Amino acid sequence: MGDPHHRRIRSFVKREGRLTPGQEKNLASLWPRFGLNMPDAPIDWSQEFGRQAPLTLEIGFGAGELLAELVARHPDEDFIGIEVYRAGVGRLLGALDAAGASNARLFNEDAVDVLAAAFNDASLDTVLLYFADPWPKTRHHKRRIVQTGFANEIARVLKPGGVWRLATDWTHYAEHIREVLDVHGQFENIGDRDGFVSQPPRPATRFESRGLRKGHGVRDMAYRRREN
Repeated sequence: MGDPHHRRIRSFVKREGRLTPGQEKNLASLWPRFGLNMPDAPIDWSQEFGRQAPLTLEIGFGAGELLAELVARHPDEDFIGIEVYRAGVGRLLGALDAAGASNARLFNEDAVDVLAAAFNDASLDTVLLYFADPWPKTRHHKRRIVQTGFANEIARVLKPGGVWRLATDWTHYAEHIREVLDVHGQFENIGDRDGFVSQPPRPATRFESRGLRKGHGVRDMAYRRREN
């Protein structure tokens, strides 16, 4: 049994500002339609969405603009988003409602906890992790979400042949991701340009635009879950 006093290192710090009135309204009125609370057992996603369809999870969707666009662009697919900051959740709820979407569900929880509780083995076709906090200071590298243990959990929930897509605007974090995932036995790097993806299948995000304004180079990566 593990040490009951051990506290898991989190990849985020909860410094949430005030919600706008619109975000508060969305959380109150739209959460019953799109929101999910932490389950006691893994969710049957075909039952949750009422159909069998390709299933994508975005971890840390921020303000939700990318996920909202994917949901609208691919009505024949289903999407799950996880975000710890309520402002982003409230914003995305409004976008989903405005689009009349029915193919999205959201968690306002820690992604590590949701992965363990809500997903059976081999239940996802795609996982997206775009512009996670790079924790650039050396003493904070242990807080980076992409570590071997986290990669093990992504490998568990991805179907064989499923794809994990990542992006960062911090070169050193891209190098860290490559160091972790290029040697992971359950993933195959499927980048087309020295191990990176030259034309990622995603729209731009505000985090990407902000990084580019600061002169940061954006790196996209993709890993396929091995069949074994």
